[in-house]
Amino acid sequence: MSVEMMTLERAQQLLQTYYGYPDFREGQKRIVLSLLDGSDTLGIMPTGGGKSICYQIPALMLPGLTLVVSPLISLMKDQVDALTAMGIPAAYINSTLSGKEVNERIRAAKRGDLKLLYVAPERLEVDWFRDEMNMLSISCVAVDEAHCVSQWGHDFRTSYLSVAPFVQSLPVRPIVAAFTATATQEVTGDMVRLLRLEQPEVFVTGLGRDNLAMSVLRGENKREFVLKYAAVHAHEPGIIYAATRKDVDDLYERLRSSGIAAGRYHAGMTDDERAASQEAFLYDDIRVMVATNAFGMGIDKSNVRYVIHFNMPKNMEAYIQEAGRAGRDGEPSQCILLFSAQDIMTQKFLIEQNPQESERKTNDYRKLQQMVDYCYTTRCLRNAMLDYFGEEHQDEPCKICSSCTDERELVDMTIDAQKVFSCIHRMRERFGVSMVASVLKGSRNKKVLQYGFDDLSTYGAMSNRTEKEISEIINVMASEGYLVLSEGQYPVLRLQPLAAEVLKGQRRVMQRMPAKGVTEAAGGRSGGSRRHDHSPSAVNETVFEQLRLIRRELAGKEHVPSYIIFNDATLREMSVVCPQTEVEMLNVKGVGEVKFRKYGQPFLDFFREQGEVQDDSDYE
Repeated sequence: MSVEMMTLERAQQLLQTYYGYPDFREGQKRIVLSLLDGSDTLGIMPTGGGKSICYQIPALMLPGLTLVVSPLISLMKDQVDALTAMGIPAAYINSTLSGKEVNERIRAAKRGDLKLLYVAPERLEVDWFRDEMNMLSISCVAVDEAHCVSQWGHDFRTSYLSVAPFVQSLPVRPIVAAFTATATQEVTGDMVRLLRLEQPEVFVTGLGRDNLAMSVLRGENKREFVLKYAAVHAHEPGIIYAATRKDVDDLYERLRSSGIAAGRYHAGMTDDERAASQEAFLYDDIRVMVATNAFGMGIDKSNVRYVIHFNMPKNMEAYIQEAGRAGRDGEPSQCILLFSAQDIMTQKFLIEQNPQESERKTNDYRKLQQMVDYCYTTRCLRNAMLDYFGEEHQDEPCKICSSCTDERELVDMTIDAQKVFSCIHRMRERFGVSMVASVLKGSRNKKVLQYGFDDLSTYGAMSNRTEKEISEIINVMASEGYLVLSEGQYPVLRLQPLAAEVLKGQRRVMQRMPAKGVTEAAGGRSGGSRRHDHSPSAVNETVFEQLRLIRRELAGKEHVPSYIIFNDATLREMSVVCPQTEVEMLNVKGVGEVKFRKYGQPFLDFFREQGEVQDDSDYE
């Protein structure tokens, strides 16, 4: 047997023992082997893709300590709680600890009692801490949320720039592992350069998660949609993101008034208020969290069944990070983006309010336009997302996004497209969407008349439509590559080669026009009821709910969130197989040996009692 096969076999044994899974996912396997081979490694994997396993398993196999750089206190605590529950020696050092507690944990690391130690990046800038770390045998430095090192990333954090100098200052350079959920090629280059990764192995894997149904809905009454959806899915955990504190507060009050157990989270609340709200959500005391983008990084709640964006996010990176918080347990979940043209103005306002260099601002406007294009595209949303992040993929429809499940007939829009392109050409490609729409509508507004556009042959060429409808058509054309919008606060429409082919009659334009009444389609689709790994009809929902009650009682005794005990996917599999023995229980995915010893008996007792009741009823 080769060394690599022996290494993989040992890693798989640890995975089964501690995590209760028989094998790695393909992306995980390659990253684990890369680290155990001693290579610097960059892993770009989706939220819920199992990034933490990629450095936690090597940490158990490598000599010495793995130091994990993690951005948030809540993330550190959740990770360490989960590791401790599995019997893996781990600790964190952050500002919530006293000086005595910090010293105790450093002494434990020196004694070799810990395999993983979590710290914030700011800690690496402290002289005394660096001196202490120099006295430890650190075999690996794992950098979580590594995109924060790049100023072009969506969560730039200057303290991440201290990681590379810290690594260089250690007596023996450890392996460096960097992980993030999303990164463009630009950000990937920054991570390699700014973390000073040495000849790194780079793995981009699985950004298109097949358990997430992506939807973009335009023209909805947003508040009505959110209230209806949350009511229909009241038994399922969900996150609703809004762009402003005002919208968060308004939605929170409306949900509460409707009898829905909701919480809120934004920067205008006190630290204690935010912490209490987050804890209530993690512990399932509330079902719905309404929040700004201040909420979410490091939230390791595995059973979020839906994420609704009340407003369009500022860029694709932020959107995929936030939407990816749904379905981390692999169960089917919904990601719904409610889009309106006003969202574009809101995001432009936020860009202008943020003091930054013109180059950064230009980049933000470019990313915003790419987000707008995503909202208007008629392509498979998963494929559009993968193309944005440069991940190679088969160009096959996902069959579950709002584009793929759109059953409206294709409409030949070639004549309307020719009118739009001709108008842009006659306006010399110097104006934006609203101005072109005004001319095509035949508006008598001041600017149209001032420029003499009422004399153009295309003036009023689409007078049978509203300006809003014309703007929608133009934006769809832009998202499909017929047009491009310049960067900046006031983007200008320009024709692309595809548009020239349409004008010459060499290409037809087929589109599904904006739908009315799609709320039911999105809200009523699987909505998290469809299940993987076992037949939907096999899952006994009554048993599942009883298992959740057992889990909640155990979580209360342990003072940890319920998913730390077992996640929903594990409970659902239990409800199907109804294990009666230790061996049967250990064959359930997510039940490792340590967790079984700590938590398994109450579940096993429950199924044995169920079996006895069944036997009695059969006898009668």
